[in-house]
Amino acid sequence: MSEVVSPPLLEVAGAKVTYEARRRGGLPVRAVDGVDLTVQRGEVLALVGESGCGKTTLARAVLGLQPLSGGSINFAGSSLPRSKSGLRAYRRKAQLVFQDPTGSINPRQSIYEIVAEGLRIHRERADEEARVAAALSICGLRPPEQFFLRFPHELSGGQRQRVVIAGAMVLEPSLLVADEPVSSLDASVRGEILQLLLGLSRDRGMTILVVTHDLGLAWNIADRVAVMYLGRIVEVGTTEQILAAPQHPYTKALLSVVPEHDKMEQQILTGEAPDPTHIPTGCRFHPRCPVYQSGEAERLGIAHACTGVDPVLTNSVACHLANR
Repeated sequence: MSEVVSPPLLEVAGAKVTYEARRRGGLPVRAVDGVDLTVQRGEVLALVGESGCGKTTLARAVLGLQPLSGGSINFAGSSLPRSKSGLRAYRRKAQLVFQDPTGSINPRQSIYEIVAEGLRIHRERADEEARVAAALSICGLRPPEQFFLRFPHELSGGQRQRVVIAGAMVLEPSLLVADEPVSSLDASVRGEILQLLLGLSRDRGMTILVVTHDLGLAWNIADRVAVMYLGRIVEVGTTEQILAAPQHPYTKALLSVVPEHDKMEQQILTGEAPDPTHIPTGCRFHPRCPVYQSGEAERLGIAHACTGVDPVLTNSVACHLANR
């Protein structure tokens, strides 16, 4: 008998987010420019790319915080609702873990009030104290009652991030979107928070979309990695595939600076990522691509494609060299 494959929890198809020009006569900003992506139930997927590549905008769209200009996002087989009441119900199932725990929680609220806030917003007051205690305990703040009356300034950075995660978990969501969840933390506690997120996935079947610029983080937590550049996914695969045999030159450049990956020669990309109002023709990466810049693409006879043909995601990579 063939194995039954369950449908993905999250499915993004041709998603676009375009911002109007800031000044008259200017060009629109193509922040997300045709993204196809799926996240399976219970999976940890890392969305990786440089600042400005569109990954946070895509995450906001997944959460219903940013309307799409085109394409679609389906959650559990249904399109994201558009009404306020529908989005309110959806955001109970899909929760955001912020980058900076200090800036995302109210310093004047007790830990109990911070974690209970989601229950109160969604008017789920039944068993409130027990649910707050359970969420704090799940996130490693034990015994939870000892944290109820404490305030954020009394906690360490790692403990505050655990409070933020507990505030999301108290609603028992199906999806966590973690935007740079450890970038503001000391190196000594980053591993603890990553282990917490990994445990939520392994032990509770939580689906997690981790947004990060750091492939090293993906190394430690993700089942799959999607690499994003200038509004588009350029490579996607299991973490093992991406780490062992990256196909796209951009992925190779990102991976070459990961300390744990010492088998690759370090590649320093020249220049900044192009302005998303002026996306290059052909492959959007070619102005910075080491293969094109070195003349290797010309030697292989693909330079004209690199500058003139927009590559599609084929065999999990959008690159003329990888798919020739």
